[in-house]
Amino acid sequence: MGRPTDRRSPDIASAGVEVSVVLPAYNEAQTVENTVRVTVETLEWFLPSDAFEVIVAEDGCDDETPAIADRLAAEDDRIRHYHSDERLGRGGALERAFEAADGDTLVYFDTDLATDMRHLEELVECVRSGEYDVATGSRWMPENVADRPSKRGVPSRAYNGLVRFFLRSDLRDHQCGFKAFSREVFETLRDDVEDNHWFWDTEMLVRAQRGGFRVAEFPVDWEPKGDTKVDLVRDILGMGSQIMRTWWQLSVRPRITRRVTIVASLLLTVAALALMTLYIDPSEVLAVLSGADPTLVAVAAVVYLASWPLRGVRYRDILRELGYREKSGFLTGAIFISQTGNLVFPARAGDAVRAYVVKARRGIPYPSGFASLAVERVFDLLTIAGLAGVVLIGLAATGGLEDIATVLATGVSGGSVDVSAEDVRTVAYVASGVGVVAILGVLGIALSARADRNVVRAFVGRFSSDSYVEYVAGVIEQFVSDLQAVAGNRSAFGRVGLTSLAIWTIDVVTAVVVLLALGVSIDPVLLVGVSFFAVSVGNLAKVLPLSPGGVGLYEIAFTVFMAALAPVAPPAALAAAVLDHAVKNGVTIVGGVASMLSLNVSLTTAVEESADVRDREHELAESE
Repeated sequence: MGRPTDRRSPDIASAGVEVSVVLPAYNEAQTVENTVRVTVETLEWFLPSDAFEVIVAEDGCDDETPAIADRLAAEDDRIRHYHSDERLGRGGALERAFEAADGDTLVYFDTDLATDMRHLEELVECVRSGEYDVATGSRWMPENVADRPSKRGVPSRAYNGLVRFFLRSDLRDHQCGFKAFSREVFETLRDDVEDNHWFWDTEMLVRAQRGGFRVAEFPVDWEPKGDTKVDLVRDILGMGSQIMRTWWQLSVRPRITRRVTIVASLLLTVAALALMTLYIDPSEVLAVLSGADPTLVAVAAVVYLASWPLRGVRYRDILRELGYREKSGFLTGAIFISQTGNLVFPARAGDAVRAYVVKARRGIPYPSGFASLAVERVFDLLTIAGLAGVVLIGLAATGGLEDIATVLATGVSGGSVDVSAEDVRTVAYVASGVGVVAILGVLGIALSARADRNVVRAFVGRFSSDSYVEYVAGVIEQFVSDLQAVAGNRSAFGRVGLTSLAIWTIDVVTAVVVLLALGVSIDPVLLVGVSFFAVSVGNLAKVLPLSPGGVGLYEIAFTVFMAALAPVAPPAALAAAVLDHAVKNGVTIVGGVASMLSLNVSLTTAVEESADVRDREHELAESE
């Protein structure tokens, strides 16, 4: 890893330096010399000639900027060139330069000199005088609003509005590249600020206000230089995510304690059960439970519970292909927790919890955590799509397709059950579409693993011209390569595939036991075959996050196809669907709450441990 180097003579004295001005530079060959000379001249106007230094924080440039900065530093001892072999990001370059600076007043501004330099004295003296700890220029003060083109002004106002709303900042302009910090503020906050690019100075301003430091904002005359545009990757993926990350750390995390976590776990159980009543008649559920054989219901729960250690083993095997060796017991608990979250929240929001847990507890990077989860999901969908396809072939051979065509055209009704043909077709379309996408996805990943061409950077680059694209492209590349590591390895593919088949076979056996608990009596071969099809289609249908835990879609699919193909009376089919889903959700919730308590997954502790992991990774990178 290329490390920043200070290109100045080692015998230069720095005892008299009070003000350090840092100029972050990335490929600024056209402007850097003029900017440095104007900066020195302006500083000489109000400071003793030996009281300041100007540092060109050159951030992995690939143009003539390094050579120009070297020449300027050789000509004037007050000019320093701080070089990095690779990109650090604007925040990273500023932080490294401030760390190496000699002054107690740390200043930076953009090298395009968009802010009128007559404001430099006010910026410096706000902090140098001791009146304020932080000072920043503003283009959005009421008395001096900058005349900005709409393509600059509208995104800037939106961004600053979001920062004020979510992060409770009192400032009007967080992006103006014209800021000063005291050495104390920098040393106090530098370890807390996590962003190393465009959000770095915004986070410094927000944390300075939260830390009780005195922050001055004053109007500046500002004139846009060159062209700019809203950048999808930087402005939306980058800064948007950083705003939410900082909001979580400053406003949400401090309120979450172990007691809150335990209470939330109990409420999670109640909420999951309550949400089921939105889609299912509670009295019908009670009737099912009262009429079912409790022994066989308990057997169904035990059978389903047996699939969970297999889930942990499968996740262990997936992570092993990515280079991480973890115990299946811990991974089973992480899966329990994330699946419990998925029962309550729509859009599978609980999936992020698993990546969070393995990152905080085991230091597995987020891209690998999400990639491993994606691999698992792909194998799930591929397996149940395959099971449904095999049964469908069998139905075609025995004339069962006519029954499917009939139910698609007429729906299913009987007793208290009335499922319209439109709902049936919706389930069929969703299930078919998800199955096809799963198969195509696996084929695409496996084939791309054999190709040498890397299209990620080219694709992301179409949406962004900012240097932040390098970071985003790197994350996506790691995600894709992790997917390919499993899909492109025949041994791993087969091992994970067989485990997935065992998991979903147990899922179907659970449904069969539930049907037996309700007294359903039909040919065993037909019962098992139709159960494979009904359970598979139901699970494919609930993939779309139309309801928490897929409650509703699964019941419709299971009821329709059991009634049409077994045949089982519609009320009995619905009762089986309800009880089957209730048993599986109940096991998941109990296992999730138990895992939260046994693993002590307090979000406060997890975030702190995640920060420790990140620090260890940073130290390791520094030592390489």
